[in-house]
Amino acid sequence: MKTNYEVRYAAHPEDARHYDTTRLRRDFLIERLFAPDEVNMVYSMYDRMIVGGAMPVGEALPLEAIDPLRARWFTERREVGIYNVGGPGRVSVGGDVFELSFKEALYIGRGDRDVVFSSLDPARPAKFYFNSTTAHAAYPCRKVTKQDAVVAHMGSLEMSNERSINKMLVNQVLPTCQLQMGMTELAPGSVWNTMPAHTHLRRMEAYFYFELPEEQAVCHFMGEPQETRHIWMRTEQAVLSPEWSIHSAAATHNYTFIWGMGGENLDYSDQDFSQICDLL
Repeated sequence: MKTNYEVRYAAHPEDARHYDTTRLRRDFLIERLFAPDEVNMVYSMYDRMIVGGAMPVGEALPLEAIDPLRARWFTERREVGIYNVGGPGRVSVGGDVFELSFKEALYIGRGDRDVVFSSLDPARPAKFYFNSTTAHAAYPCRKVTKQDAVVAHMGSLEMSNERSINKMLVNQVLPTCQLQMGMTELAPGSVWNTMPAHTHLRRMEAYFYFELPEEQAVCHFMGEPQETRHIWMRTEQAVLSPEWSIHSAAATHNYTFIWGMGGENLDYSDQDFSQICDLL
């Protein structure tokens, strides 16, 4: 097995206005999350969130404490939210074992224990997408399915944004320190997410796009409301969204995305909206 990581530094919005496409992709896009028998991570200076992926095929993969953490265990001072976006898999947390099917989630609270990823069927390997933030308290680990979620149905097919927001690893469902995660599924024929666009200065966010055909693409919009930029992305890629940036997208096909937030509060509705015409 192999663990790879990189560190991404935060950008001032006035500096980001001058980034070209190459620089935007280098600083905000996470292109490679899943590779056989690898754990890949980005340690972001936006609220020190870690965005990662693990794909066990021929062996179980431990979630190792990377050097920037200066920790004995990955979860020594951190909480973790995990979604399985592949075949059936298993996550061992100390002496506890959790089996995760497609689109099922797991919350891991702070604690001195080993975390190990494995697949139940190597021919259909699990793909574990995870976000991790610093934690001030230890809360219980818990598996969460869509049946446990707080679901909001929003948008319409006429506006090309009919979608179901599954709030799963959120404080309405289970206690967390600062991590909040959910999964938004767009209906067939819908391509827009998160409109009207918004920012929330008290929290950063990461988006992970999947269930998009390989020959299709999603265009992620970011930047200050009057200085928007875009990043073209493929399926199973993620993007960092600073607290000063909007986060929205349109694609050439409907898709699903996982959103994860970290920061000062746990209030899902703590948003500063920009009306559609205000983005002009």
